[in-house]
Amino acid sequence: MNNNTRKGLVLVISSPSGAGKTTICKKIIQEVDGIDLSVSVTTRKIRKDEIEGKDYFFTNDSEFETLVRNDEFLEHANVFGFSYGTPKKEVISKIEKGIDIIVDIDWQGTRQIQNHIPNDIVKVFILPPSIKELENRLGNRASEDKKNFLKRMSEARKEISHYLEYDFVIINKEINLAVSQIKSILISERLRRYRYLNLKNIVEKLK
Repeated sequence: MNNNTRKGLVLVISSPSGAGKTTICKKIIQEVDGIDLSVSVTTRKIRKDEIEGKDYFFTNDSEFETLVRNDEFLEHANVFGFSYGTPKKEVISKIEKGIDIIVDIDWQGTRQIQNHIPNDIVKVFILPPSIKELENRLGNRASEDKKNFLKRMSEARKEISHYLEYDFVIINKEINLAVSQIKSILISERLRRYRYLNLKNIVEKLK
């Protein structure tokens, strides 16, 4: 579909850690035309393999707080001592041009975005096929010690408890199937009547 015929949307993907949302987001970006990954602002230091403006917009604490005061974020949070935020102007600009944005955030960030753009957000929650599989995935991470593992499992259960706040729920038994299901959601959501621009004029010409 031509980018000028419809308004874009914000596709939010949430899941507990270990359910596969990062991999799913990357595959959606690679396989679907007309969708970009949201680039967050962060106070974290840039890593050697990262590119400013592509991976993140890097800033300091003072500048970040100024952006918060000026209401420049759709959502923001502090994660492990560093601040992260989704820039409002960049997202709004893209969806007005018909470009969809995929955002990988938790339920708290999803609530914030919902408050800002309730008609432009599509919320998808990814579940693991079982708690045993989630334990295996988290337990297999090389950096996990027992205490850290139990903490991550506790956080995962809290995240899962918010699934009712989402429009769609996908059980990630197999990654390619989950990606295919999200593609179907995206295709359907792109065709919603209210996302079309100048639809009234198009219909009038058909009468």
